[in-house]
Amino acid sequence: MRTTRTATVLIALCALTLAGCSGSGGKDSEESGSGGGGGKAVSTPRMKIAMVTHSGQGDTFWDIVQSGAEQAAAKDNVEFLYSADKEGKEQAQLIQAAIDQKADGIIVTLAKPEAVKAVVAKAVSAGIPVVTINSGAQFSTEVGALSHIGQDESVAGEAVGEELNDRGRKKALCVIHEQGNVSLEERCAGVKKTFGGQVENLNVEGTNMPASTSSIEAKLQADKSIDAIVTLGAPFAAASVKAKEGSGSTAEVDTFDLNAEVVKRLKAEEVGFAVDQQPYLQGYLAVDEIWLNRTNGNVIGGGKPVLTGPAIVTAKDVPQLEKYTARGTR
Repeated sequence: MRTTRTATVLIALCALTLAGCSGSGGKDSEESGSGGGGGKAVSTPRMKIAMVTHSGQGDTFWDIVQSGAEQAAAKDNVEFLYSADKEGKEQAQLIQAAIDQKADGIIVTLAKPEAVKAVVAKAVSAGIPVVTINSGAQFSTEVGALSHIGQDESVAGEAVGEELNDRGRKKALCVIHEQGNVSLEERCAGVKKTFGGQVENLNVEGTNMPASTSSIEAKLQADKSIDAIVTLGAPFAAASVKAKEGSGSTAEVDTFDLNAEVVKRLKAEEVGFAVDQQPYLQGYLAVDEIWLNRTNGNVIGGGKPVLTGPAIVTAKDVPQLEKYTARGTR
């Protein structure tokens, strides 16, 4: 595994214990000693932390984020609440629900910032600490969040463009699975910035995998000059492999994000490389930051973005990654 030439990757801020844990944390985990560090959970007062994301149905990326958040919650005596909606208006309503539930802290994504900025600012005004993760880093300070935890999407895209150059690619298809998501747009723009060849974006219906596969296959059939397919989420790598086979294309499939299926396809050389932004770390650190802020006044990163990636992973990294993806932490 190697970090990109253009990004600083967060080196562990704390030792992470990856043993099994209760999703809601609290007394059971304290008594069993399954919290962080292998000892008892903290003795600080019980608190409630809500995470509200823009996840679409079936997106395995967010399972990994939740896994990290749940592990930190078990250690920190936190009741962890998770909800998600890919539509900005509905996500805003879920954030309002977290406020109404008197959450002690809220973790949010800003994929569609215009739809949620007002309600996030409302939470901050109500004295609820907010941490943003994954998307919309440039809006984090504006809404009053403690900090942002994730990768710089533009830098990640630029790293992909450089990798495609190293691999001698000439034309890349950048597959956007959620229109209006600022982070996905930044990724494709970053690829275009550094890639010496041509980049064409393709919008697909991300919540309908058969339709997405058909759209990618049709594009590959229509344009035989495409020699690289860049997907922006791990589930779409498999869809692109299937589309490639159906179209007879020889294009290399590469992807943002990592899961067990992507590692399997890296091993089989069906995927060339993946960009790992360490979603487990995003969930874990976000819960920890709110707990630290509420109990000790800490702010991780001094309020600046805390980078969890990107790192380029290839087939040579599979032996190390397999054991982690099998347990849902990478």
